[in-house]
Order: sequence, then structure tokens, then C-alpha cells
Amino acid sequence: MSTSARQRIQAVTENASVTPLELFFDLVLVYALTQVTSLISGNLTGRGVLEGMIVLALMWWSWVGYSWLGNTVRADEGWARAAFIVVMAALFVAALTIPESFDDFAGGLEGAVVLAVCYAIVRFVHLGFYAYAARSAGDAGLMRQLARFGVVTGISVAFMFAGAAAGGNAQIVLWLAAVAVDYVGTQVIGAGGWRLNSPGHFSERHGLIIIIALGESIVAIGVGASGRPIASDVIVASVLGIALVAAMWWVYFDVTALAAERRLARAEGVERTRLARDAYTYIHLPMVAGIVLGALGLKKVEAYVGGDGGRDWSDSLHGIPLVGLHGGPALYLLALVAFRLTMVGSLGKSRTIAAAVLLVTMPLGARIGALPDLLLVTAVMAGLIAFEAIRYAEDRHRIRHLDGHAAQGEG
Repeated sequence: MSTSARQRIQAVTENASVTPLELFFDLVLVYALTQVTSLISGNLTGRGVLEGMIVLALMWWSWVGYSWLGNTVRADEGWARAAFIVVMAALFVAALTIPESFDDFAGGLEGAVVLAVCYAIVRFVHLGFYAYAARSAGDAGLMRQLARFGVVTGISVAFMFAGAAAGGNAQIVLWLAAVAVDYVGTQVIGAGGWRLNSPGHFSERHGLIIIIALGESIVAIGVGASGRPIASDVIVASVLGIALVAAMWWVYFDVTALAAERRLARAEGVERTRLARDAYTYIHLPMVAGIVLGALGLKKVEAYVGGDGGRDWSDSLHGIPLVGLHGGPALYLLALVAFRLTMVGSLGKSRTIAAAVLLVTMPLGARIGALPDLLLVTAVMAGLIAFEAIRYAEDRHRIRHLDGHAAQGEG
């Protein structure tokens, strides 16, 4: 790479960490997750959930592209800084359109078209800057991979515009096709041409996104209780909600994230990029989806407890909010099982059982009232943590307290 090229871009090193600009960039996803929750809340049907998950998958794919790019070139140096800020603006406008992405509001521009345009900008800026970085580094293998990825991107964007123009059921089908092309196409072209310079940076970036998603759950609790007098049942619901969110944080960050990061650091070449793609790019999406659905349930519980629509804590959740409260944490746990299995080869039976308990107790939740149901879900998650902390105390201590040298050899 020439001196002038180094001034325009700077490669990421093995020991790099997340830059402040990337943290700033991720704030847009905070707003996008809030908008997805609002989109589903406004249409508590299976179709509403499907629309929300489609938009979430599109926003996620936009974000993960820049997690890979930020692992190749420093986001806060040279021209990359300008590219990331431009994309932030496009992603924010896309997030603004989420409430009318499938049902356009009267007046103004067509929400679906605006979202498709912003999506195209985000994807093509990513592709173009990635190609510039690969060419500057003289990386022919990465250039060939980007050429294949460019075909996938072009087809996906074409489906996005076709869906925006069609509207109705056709839009759902075509946008689902766009998502399928992205996710399946990226799998088909393989992991061999990609580069992952810093495993620590990559795992940290995804861990921060999990925290951001969990933060949206806390916001949902506050939104559900907003504008209502503070009362003992509101406080109890809020404390239980925070406990549930804290439990979801614990099962990811206490041990699993540490072991996975060390496994990624030990891997090399194609194995490293394959693990990063499968465990982080793909499997973290259902984790985030589970958190979003759980936030929807928490929001509705807090609204019931606060007296929304004449209800109180003894009124039971039904339909999508009930599915969200139970199914969201269950989906999160099952995704963690898949993550752990991919990264360290351990199944995580206790988490599978806990997810099953959350699902089979859903009918009970429809009869015992919103607040007791929240207590039930929180108790299941807390019980899982207590069991793992006691049953695997020795392994947990070993993983959490390895020094840097021992961590590299930890199996």
C-alpha cells in the first residue's frame, strides 16, 4: 500500500478494539430497534410480526456489513470516517421510514420507496469502499469475493425496489426474497475470500449490539409505564423487567462471549471467517430478534400494570404480547445454544430445557395475569443462571479468570 493510500485508509491490526466512531454509528441501530418494536406494537398480528422481522433482518444486514468493513479498515481514520457518517445518515432515514414501510402514511413520500433507496445507498457504499480498501491493499482474493458479493447485493436491492413498487402482499414476498438472497447468497459464495483481522474487535462489536438491544428492552419498560402514576405494582413490574433483562445479559456475557472470543482468536484463515460469519453474522440475528420480541412483551406488561385500557396486573396477556414475553427469551436462549455449539462445540442442555419451559408455560401465562406471568418468566431465567453458576462453577471460574496467555490455550 502506498503512503498516500495509507493516509486515506488505515488497516485494522490483530489487537484492535472498537473505535468511538463505530459506537457512534451503532446508535442508529438503537433507534431502528425502537422503530421495529413500535411497528409490531401497532399491528399485533402474525402479519405485523412478519413485517417487523423483515425490517429487522434488513437493518441487521446493513449493520453487519459495516462490522466486517470496520474489521478491515479503521472506521475513524481517513476516508472511512466520511463513509461511515454518510451511511449513518442513510440508515437513520431508513429507520425513520420503518413505521410506514408497509402501510404508507397519507402525504409525503412513499415510505417503502424511501427505505429501499436508503438500503441501496448503504449497501453500495459498503461494497464500493470495501473494494477500494481491497484494491489499495492489493488483496486479489478479497476483490474476487467482493465481485461475487456484488452480484448478491445487486439482486437483493432489485427485489427491494420491486417490492416497494408493488406494495401489499407482493411487497412482503419480494422483500422476503431480498432477505433470502442476502443470507443464502452470502452462504453460497463461501467464507474463503473474506478477511477477519481482529477477532477481539469483531466479537466486541457484536457484544455491544447485544447490549444495545437489551437497552431497547429497558426503554420498552419505561415507555410502557410512562404517563402513569407511580404505584407499587408498577415498581414490582419494573424491577422484574430489569431482572429479566439482566438475566438475558448474564447468559451471554458471563462465560459464553468470553469462550467464543477466545475460540475465534485461535482460529485462522478460512476457519476464522467461517466461524465469524456463521456464529456472529447469522446467529446473532435471532438473538436480537428474541430480545426485540421480549421487549414487546415487557412493554405490554408494564402498560397493563399501569392501567392501560382499564386493565391491571391481574389481566392476562394474549396473542402476540404473550408470545413475545415467552417466545422472545426462548428464541434468545436457543440462538445462544446454536452460538455456543458453533463456537465451542458444547450443546448447552440447560438452556435448551429452559427455552422449552418458557414455551410450554405459555398457556399458563394466558390464565395467571400479566404480572404473575412476568414473575414466572423471570424465575425461569433466574433459575437457569443459578443452576449454571452452581453446576459449572469450576469451569466458569477457569474461563473468567484466565490471563491473556492461558486464554489462548483454553479449550
